[in-house]
Amino acid sequence: MLPVLVHFTFTTLWSQLLLYALALGAVGYIAYNGWRGAEGTPTAPPTSSDRLQRALGYGAVAAALAWYGLRYALPASAFLGQKGEGIPIHTYGVLLATGFMTALTVAARLARDEWRKPTWVPDAQGGGQWVDTEGPRKQEAMMDFGFYALVGGLVGSRVLFILVNWKDYSRDWTQVFSLGGGLVFYGGLIGAALASMLFAKQHHMEFMRLADLAIPTVSLGQCLGRLGCYAAGCCWGDVTAAGARFAVNFPGAGLAKDLFGRLGGTSSLAFQSQSQDSRYVVEATGEVLHHMAPGAVRISDWVAQHGTTLPIHPTQIFESVGQLVLFLALLYARRFRRFHGQIFALWLMCYAVLRTSVELFRGDTERGTLHGLLQSLGASRMADAVPLEAWYNISTSQFISLCMFTFGATLLYRRIRRAGEAAGVGPTPSPA
Repeated sequence: MLPVLVHFTFTTLWSQLLLYALALGAVGYIAYNGWRGAEGTPTAPPTSSDRLQRALGYGAVAAALAWYGLRYALPASAFLGQKGEGIPIHTYGVLLATGFMTALTVAARLARDEWRKPTWVPDAQGGGQWVDTEGPRKQEAMMDFGFYALVGGLVGSRVLFILVNWKDYSRDWTQVFSLGGGLVFYGGLIGAALASMLFAKQHHMEFMRLADLAIPTVSLGQCLGRLGCYAAGCCWGDVTAAGARFAVNFPGAGLAKDLFGRLGGTSSLAFQSQSQDSRYVVEATGEVLHHMAPGAVRISDWVAQHGTTLPIHPTQIFESVGQLVLFLALLYARRFRRFHGQIFALWLMCYAVLRTSVELFRGDTERGTLHGLLQSLGASRMADAVPLEAWYNISTSQFISLCMFTFGATLLYRRIRRAGEAAGVGPTPSPA
C-alpha cells in the first residue's frame, strides 16, 4: 500500500512563484488545446471565431480550477492562498487520472474506426485520393466528450457520496463543498451517463452508438481506478480467517510510507475504520460478533496493538481483475454486434453481476447499507432485525446493481426484438 507518493509544500517564496508559473502554464496549455481542437463543418474548417470561443471556454474552466487549487495549496500569507495544505500526490489520484486518460484515448481510437467514412478528394492534376474526413473529426470530438464525462462523473459521484453519508454532512452542510470525503463509482456512472446524453444530443450522435463505443473503456479506467483504491486502503473487504491465501493487511499512520520510504503520517482508510470498530472478532475464523465470546478480541484493540488492520479480503483487486476481463470481452464482442445498444446493455448486466459479487466480500459498512439506512431514519428496531453481517443487509451499490441489471436486460430484449422485426423474422400480423 502506498497512499501518498510525495507531498509538496510551498512555504518559501521561490516554491510559491514556481507554483504560480505552473498554474499559469496549465491554464494556457488547456486554452491552447481548446483553440487547436475547434471543429468546423464537414465542408469548411473552423473559423477564428470558433477557435476563440472554444479557447475562452476551456481557459475559463481551467482558470477556475487553478484558482481553487492555489487557495487550497498555498498558505494564507501568499497571494490567493488560504488553506496551506500543499499538494499531496496521492496514488489513488494518479491511478484514477491514468485510468481516465487511458480510457479516453482508447475511446477516441474506437470512434475513429466507428465513424470511418472515406471521401474522394480531387487534386489539381485531375486525380485524387480517398481520405477519411469523418473519423478524425469524431476522434477529436471524443476529447470534448471526455470533458463532459469528467465533469458529470465527478459531480454525480460526489452527490451520491453525500447522499449515502448525509447523516455526517447534516451536522455541518458547509462540508459538502470541502475537498474531504470521497467519491462513489455508481454516482459517477449516472452523472457521466447524463452528461453523455447531453453531449450526444449537441453533436447529433445516436446515444446508443456512442454508449456502445465508450462503455467498455469505463471498465478499463475502473481497472486502474480500483488499484488506486487498493493503494489508499479504501473500499476494503471483510475480515478473513487466519492464514487465508488471499488476504491483506492495511497499515496505520505509523507504518504507511511514501515513494521515498518516509513515513507519510497517513493511515489507510481501512485502518481508520477498524481502529474505531467496537465489535469483536474471532481471529481463527474471521467471524465478527457484537458481543464478547471465547477466543474473540475487540477489533479496535487488535489493530491498535498490531498497527495494521486484521487480514481482510482484497476486494479492490477482485474488481480490478473483473473489470479488465469485462473490458477485453466486450471489446471482442463489438465485432459481432447486431444493433446499437447491444454492448451497452451487456455491460450493464455483466457489471451489475460483478459488482454484486464483489460486494459480498466488502467490509466497509460506511459505504451505505440497508442497516445504516434504517438507523438514519430512526427505525432502530427494524435496523436490529437487519444485522450488519446478514446476507440480506444489501448495500446501496447492490440495490443500484439490481436496478441496472433489470434495465440492461429490458434494453437488450427490446433491441433484439426490434432488430428481429426489422429483419422480417418477428411476429407476423394475423390476417384481418
